[in-house]
Amino acid sequence: MIPRQAAPTLERLAKGFPIVALTGPRQSGKTTLARQVFPAKPYVSLENPEERSFADEDPRRFLARFPDGAVLDEVQRCPALLSWLQGLVDERRRMGDFVLTGSAQLDLMAGMGQSLAGRVGRVELLPLSGAELGSAHCPASLDALLLKGAYPALYDRDLSSADWFSNYVATYVERDVRQLIAVRDLGQFQRFIRMCAARSGQLLNLNALGADCGISATTAREWVSVLETSYLVTRLLPHHRNFGKRLVKTPKLYFLDVGLLAWLLGIRDEQSLQTHAARGALFETWVVTELIKRSFNAGHSADIYFWRDSQGHEIDVVSETPQGLQAIEIKSGSTVASDWADAPRRWLALAQRDVQAMPMPQLVFGGTGHIERQGCEMLGWREFAQI
Repeated sequence: MIPRQAAPTLERLAKGFPIVALTGPRQSGKTTLARQVFPAKPYVSLENPEERSFADEDPRRFLARFPDGAVLDEVQRCPALLSWLQGLVDERRRMGDFVLTGSAQLDLMAGMGQSLAGRVGRVELLPLSGAELGSAHCPASLDALLLKGAYPALYDRDLSSADWFSNYVATYVERDVRQLIAVRDLGQFQRFIRMCAARSGQLLNLNALGADCGISATTAREWVSVLETSYLVTRLLPHHRNFGKRLVKTPKLYFLDVGLLAWLLGIRDEQSLQTHAARGALFETWVVTELIKRSFNAGHSADIYFWRDSQGHEIDVVSETPQGLQAIEIKSGSTVASDWADAPRRWLALAQRDVQAMPMPQLVFGGTGHIERQGCEMLGWREFAQI
C-alpha cells in the first residue's frame, strides 16, 4: 500500500474530535486508510444489506455492539444513524470514538451539519497525489501520468486504465446516480459527463452545456452538482479581489482525476495524447487537482481560485497563503518560452498596488527543472509534484 499523506491528519483530528469523517470519491482509498490508521477498531460496511437493515431498524442496538467505537463505512447509506451517534458520543465524551467514511459529500455533510456539528473532524481524500506516488510509483513520463491518473487501484493491481475507468464510470452511473437523482435516461447522463470532460479547465456555461446535451440549464446545474457531490468534478471560483478591473464571475469546471478525464475524452494511448488538442487542459487539470490534494490531505479547505478580467487577462490559479496571494501560471510545454512569464508579471504589478506582501509567482510547466527566471519560480512537473 502506498502511504497516504492524510494519515497524520486523521490521527491529529482523532485526538480532538469524538468523530472523524473521511469523505471522497469511490475507490480513492478511504476504507484502506481508515482501517490502517485505526486497526484496533471493528469495521462495518453499510453497503452490506444486512448491516444497513440492522442500523435502520434498530440503531441503538446496532451501535451498542461497539463499546470502543468502530469504523463505519459508507455511512451516507444510513443517515438516520448520525442522530444516534450524537447522543452516544456526547455521553461517552471520548475522542476518536467513531470513524465515518462516505462517498456522497452533500448527503453526508448535511447529516453531519444537522446532527454532529462541532463533534466531527473531517478529511477529504482524493486519489493519490504526486508526492504520495513519489519516484517509486510515479509513471516515467508526464503523458503516462496524464493518461493513468491517480486512483490507487491502478497502482496496486495489474490493470489497464482503460479497463478500470470503463467499469468505474458504468458502476458510478448505475449506482451513485440512481441514488442521488432520478435520471430516466442513464445514457444521456453518460453523454453529459463526457460533455463536461470536454470543458475541464474552461468557464462553466450552463446554458451552452445544457443545449449541447439536450437538457435545460436548470437540469445541467443539477447534474453538475451530482458530479460534485460524488467528487468527480469541482468548480474553481474566480478570485473576489478585482484590483480596479472588472472580473469574470463565472466559475471554471475541473475534473478531480486527470486519468478519468483522459478516458472520457477518448484518449487511450500516449501517442494520441502528445498531439491531442486537450493536452493543455489535461495538464492544467492535473496541476489544479494537485493543489487541492495538498490542502485536503492537511485537513484544510482548498483556498485556490483563478483570476480573469473582462479583457481576457488571466492567471490560472491564485492561492491564499500565509505569505499572501500566490499566483500560479500553468504551461504544458516542456521548454520554457520567453513570453510565459508575461501574465504573472503583469498580474503581480497590478496586484501589488493594493497588496504589498506577495510571494514570487510560480510557473508550472511540462518539462523538468526548478529555476528562478524573469521574476518567476519555474517548476517542472516532477519538481512541482514533490513539493
